[in-house]
Amino acid sequence: MIPRSWLYVPADNADRLAKAAGRGADALIIDLEDGVAPSAKETARQNLADFMDSAPEGVSIWVRVTSDPDGLERDLTVALHPRLDGIVLAKAENVEQLGSVAEKLRALPGATRGLMPLIETGRAVFSVADLASVAGVTQLQVGEADLRADLGVTFGEDESELLLVRQRVVIVSSALGLLPPVAPVSVEFRDLEAFRSGTERLSRMGFVGRACIHPAQVEISHEVFTPSTEQITAARSLIEAADAAAREGRGAFTDEDGRMVDEAVVRHARRVLQMGS
Repeated sequence: MIPRSWLYVPADNADRLAKAAGRGADALIIDLEDGVAPSAKETARQNLADFMDSAPEGVSIWVRVTSDPDGLERDLTVALHPRLDGIVLAKAENVEQLGSVAEKLRALPGATRGLMPLIETGRAVFSVADLASVAGVTQLQVGEADLRADLGVTFGEDESELLLVRQRVVIVSSALGLLPPVAPVSVEFRDLEAFRSGTERLSRMGFVGRACIHPAQVEISHEVFTPSTEQITAARSLIEAADAAAREGRGAFTDEDGRMVDEAVVRHARRVLQMGS
């Protein structure tokens, strides 16, 4: 299953880290970067090491590491653990550095790990296709707080100021065969209806999961990115009808509601079933 929620957890708080796996998120992103003060980096790395050694099963564990060369090596020394599911590289801009991280992930025994560059600067947006093309990259995420600071962008009510960037990462991900990108975090965790509305907009754009900074956002992400029973039933019926039409030699047909159905419509139905599995 593609994660519907990715909960950021700063690694400098051992108690919070210990409780993170019970917050209901599909995936955790344990943060060694901006969520941790410089003076607490070593404490955060030690907390991460302790957590990895006893991490429960059933939740995907990713680690956000810095792109600063010195800090990156120290972060990876702890993060490259058998329990790791993937690395989020903050402020990714350098394809050689990204490739080096990918090599280290491939060297870990066991299943293939994920690699997610965070697109957080104008330079990264400009070269996002190059970053996404690095062997080992599995999906993208936009770090909008840093990106807005870099570009001087201030959000309006509908957050349309970064619409182009959001759509660009969706298009690049599709073009290069990556998993759909992770929707950006929202600092709004008190007005959950605003969070829901924003998440629904992102879902319509092609995102299938969202990064969260508070457990209250997790349940809403699950609700938005999980197809309803009615949607799953309709998708199954559509696929069955398409299979029947194909056996009769028809590439396109009209469904019971009078709508024309072709392979593009059927692909969308298959995606609904994948999200609901």
